[in-house]
Amino acid sequence: MKLTFFGAAGEVTGSCSLLETGEHKILIDCGMFQGGEGNEQKNQNPLPFSPAALTAVLVTHAHLDHVGRLPLLTKNGFKGFIYATPPTRDLARLIMEDAYGVMEYDHRKFGRPLLYEMRDVENVMAQFKTVDYYKPLQISRGKNLLHQVKKIIKKNKPAEDPNSVTVTFHDAGHVFGSAFIEIESEGKRAVFSGDVGNVSVPILRDTDLLPKNIDVLICESTYGDRTHESSDRRKELLEEAIKKTISQGGVLMIPSFALERTQELLYTLNDLIDRHHDLKRVPIFLDSPLAIDALKVFEKYPEYYDEEADKFYNDGDDLFNFPGLVLTYTRDESMKINHTPSPKIIIAGAGMMNGGRILHHAMRYLSDHRNTLLIIGYQAHGTLGWQLLNGHTHVQIHGESIPVHCEVKMLNAFSAHGDRNKLIKWIENNRNSVKKVVLNHGDPDQTSAFAKSLNELKIDAVAAEFNKTMEI
Repeated sequence: MKLTFFGAAGEVTGSCSLLETGEHKILIDCGMFQGGEGNEQKNQNPLPFSPAALTAVLVTHAHLDHVGRLPLLTKNGFKGFIYATPPTRDLARLIMEDAYGVMEYDHRKFGRPLLYEMRDVENVMAQFKTVDYYKPLQISRGKNLLHQVKKIIKKNKPAEDPNSVTVTFHDAGHVFGSAFIEIESEGKRAVFSGDVGNVSVPILRDTDLLPKNIDVLICESTYGDRTHESSDRRKELLEEAIKKTISQGGVLMIPSFALERTQELLYTLNDLIDRHHDLKRVPIFLDSPLAIDALKVFEKYPEYYDEEADKFYNDGDDLFNFPGLVLTYTRDESMKINHTPSPKIIIAGAGMMNGGRILHHAMRYLSDHRNTLLIIGYQAHGTLGWQLLNGHTHVQIHGESIPVHCEVKMLNAFSAHGDRNKLIKWIENNRNSVKKVVLNHGDPDQTSAFAKSLNELKIDAVAAEFNKTMEI
């Protein structure tokens, strides 16, 4: 086996890893680079491998930094199958269509080049094949064309054909339909974590345990040197932020990722309002067309809910609808938020404030000391969210300098990523079966600190290096 990283090596975004085994070239994720303008420019670079030579593509989950460049594969000659769980497939369409909409707007207004066309997105969707958790899939190459055949085989039994590859998806507990992926070939086992979920995440089931006898674990390290607030404090901290904003007659702005974070937030708000009826008088605006569309995917696959959410669903409770919630899908509906008196709560994308409707609300409300900006997810270096989190007193939005007088708070308990303790526990549960850990999807400081923590536990861990091939 050979493994090469073409993204998320020494940084968080752009996940893209190539596994070569026998006659197969299998790509795991193909995401966009996100962050400052320099980082996003990497998306314009030619792919450093031949898409036409790939046997198959495996997708861990539907976040943009894992699926955003899939259309470049079909555009450049990839004809094989793209494997993912059913929710990931459906959510990936929404994410790619939304990304195209942003690119098309930037192309018209600023002349920026388009990465791909909508027909390339449609080709991606035509090449998706859905995979259920825990059902091994055998990937084979035909004589004259690429084809993959689903085949149920005994779990953890190596494939008899030396040229075949066996793939199994496991629940990563990160976002709806997310997976970490086990790959067996040449008598070896590699596991790609994708992104590992936080502890006790609403709606989602807990992260599955790792399989046995892993030759290499490719593991994310987004929060490799820090811990989140306790999951038990998630509701409490959110409630504190809401009540403080209400008492000040202010606006609570929550920049939120359209996929998963927003749905978890709505789920938690639903419960808070059930228990605190005084909150019903405060309007809560979900100002994100993408998040609103994603709600339909969550409702389509209730079999992916955790036990608590499943009980609510079976009892007839609408998980994502409650008194005071207003969905603003169109631009006109969004603009009406400005005329709604405070106090009010606005949930809008993008989660890192590097685009989307949150920018318009930030321009209007950052300068008022009565307001609060509540950040609930990772902020890539250079993004507006990162600047605000790091204490910038003035920020540039749409060419205007905006003074920052509102309170800026971080609530890590809503993070979709497991922290240092979660990741260590996940690996330690199987430490005697993991020969090597390669850390990706993390800033250098986070990855280095996490590698050191694992090495201190006598677990061999190194950082992934961009465009460098390693033997397994």
